[in-house]
Amino acid sequence: MIVEEMLPSPPKVVCIGGGTGLSVLLRGLKKFDLDITAIVTVADDGGSSGRLRNDLQIPAPGDIRNVLVALADTEPLLQSVLQYRFESGEGLAGHTLGNLMIAAMKEITGDFTLAIQEMSRVLAVRGRVLPACRENVVLCAEMEDGSIVRGESVIPEVGKKIKRVFLDPPHVTPVEEAIEAIREADGVIIGPGSLYTSIIPNLLVEEIQAAIREVAACKIYVCNVMTQVGETDHYTAFDHVQVIHDHAGEILDYAIINNEVPPVIMQQKYESHNQSMVIPDVENIQRLGVQTISDNLLLYKNHVRHDANRISRHILRIIQEQMRK
Repeated sequence: MIVEEMLPSPPKVVCIGGGTGLSVLLRGLKKFDLDITAIVTVADDGGSSGRLRNDLQIPAPGDIRNVLVALADTEPLLQSVLQYRFESGEGLAGHTLGNLMIAAMKEITGDFTLAIQEMSRVLAVRGRVLPACRENVVLCAEMEDGSIVRGESVIPEVGKKIKRVFLDPPHVTPVEEAIEAIREADGVIIGPGSLYTSIIPNLLVEEIQAAIREVAACKIYVCNVMTQVGETDHYTAFDHVQVIHDHAGEILDYAIINNEVPPVIMQQKYESHNQSMVIPDVENIQRLGVQTISDNLLLYKNHVRHDANRISRHILRIIQEQMRK
């Protein structure tokens, strides 16, 4: 009788966020033997996503589209087609083809989450992509002066310091598959991405926050490398971690922080747009009880980007060490 050797299953990783930051990280993670679930914010209300939200009363598809493309095993031309934004046409200009496809799939299937699953199958996505909640929610911000701003796209534009963000309605229905994925995870990765408008909205879903707090998996935050105008002006890495704790409790075990200073010419380019490097004040983060991984995480093109491969290796090492305990 031949007994087949049982191969260990790949670590289960849940990545939470939205925007380009999460997409960049996922392109690195999908190169490794990991079981990936991405939980994505649907609070976007600008551009094509905002128009489809208002016209069809569906959750915002834009960040979902970006994550699907990042995890898809498709030809580069198909990715370009999905990301194509129409420049003309009455009612069509400004829309992204991928957003329209997700909206059409929702109309066909009758369910937004099922629409994403069908899109994932068509695109041969490596992993699962899930919305954080089922409702068409509005992200709101209370500013330091007490004023309230409504709308994810509006918050960074008002030029005031953010005190906190919250959802309207405050109690939303999570996607059950997302909760199950967190409960079964070996690692939960939060970020990178816009702190208040891409990351925190997911953590404001009460069941998601509770599942993260209760699961034994290691919880890892990947900090942004540059500040963001209207959201994190002058924020250090500690400030980013503190905001997560303020909104979701002390949920983090690790923070992965960039410690490489960009070249002067790159710094000057960002300074002209009122952005600067996120200072890696590691000792302050450690006082919060959060372990830190500090490394050169930068890649340069026309702008500064995370080195997704290096970050992915750090994440994999942390999770493997945790699983051996």
